[in-house]
Amino acid sequence: MKTKILIVEDDPHILLGLEEVLKGDGFEVEVCGRGDRALEAVGKHRPDLIVLDVMLPGLSGFDVCRQLRARKDSTPVLMLTAKSQELDKVVGLDLGADDYVTKPFGLRELLARIHAVLRRSPGCGGTNANRETQASFRIGAADIDPRRFELKRGQAVEELTAKELKLLQYFHEHAGEVLSRDRLLSEVWGCGYFGTTRTLDQVVVQLRRKLGDPADSPKHLLTVHGVGYKLAGE
Repeated sequence: MKTKILIVEDDPHILLGLEEVLKGDGFEVEVCGRGDRALEAVGKHRPDLIVLDVMLPGLSGFDVCRQLRARKDSTPVLMLTAKSQELDKVVGLDLGADDYVTKPFGLRELLARIHAVLRRSPGCGGTNANRETQASFRIGAADIDPRRFELKRGQAVEELTAKELKLLQYFHEHAGEVLSRDRLLSEVWGCGYFGTTRTLDQVVVQLRRKLGDPADSPKHLLTVHGVGYKLAGE
């Protein structure tokens, strides 16, 4: 059974190009040209991954992603944006996107990112391995439930993206160990990831917030300057 991808993009030229490339790479492809019809399309087609443009008629890609996660839908989301501002990327990741590509982008890079997100997302291949990573675990005062993609800290409940969950699981498995940025990118984003370490840094910022760590003095996810990060031993 082919992996299904939903493209939500209003530019007909980009939409057609993406559809042809993804079909040529063996994917089943569904398309949607409006943000206010995206959630309906997700429910109808039940894709394995959503390629979601930020600037859409009817409803922005940010709002689509926000509503998707509010429904506890953990379908991986790869956002497309014509904006290069750092804030837009942080907002997308904070809302639950798993990765982003800035326009104009190379098709080879886009395919590599799609494959990397699918490899690392529960439910999209690697079923046996995924079953072994569904056990709940604890970091500090936070309880992480992989089955629900949730982090609970007291009365607060935070939604986790697939990438955030995978990163927390890897930190937990290697608590107290100094992990280089390259190692984290390879293990969590995949060997085919061509982005920068800034993506990792942005996700760590979001995880610190969800764990309740002060931005200026984190207690759990610690920066090891010149190397990477480590999870402080419990």
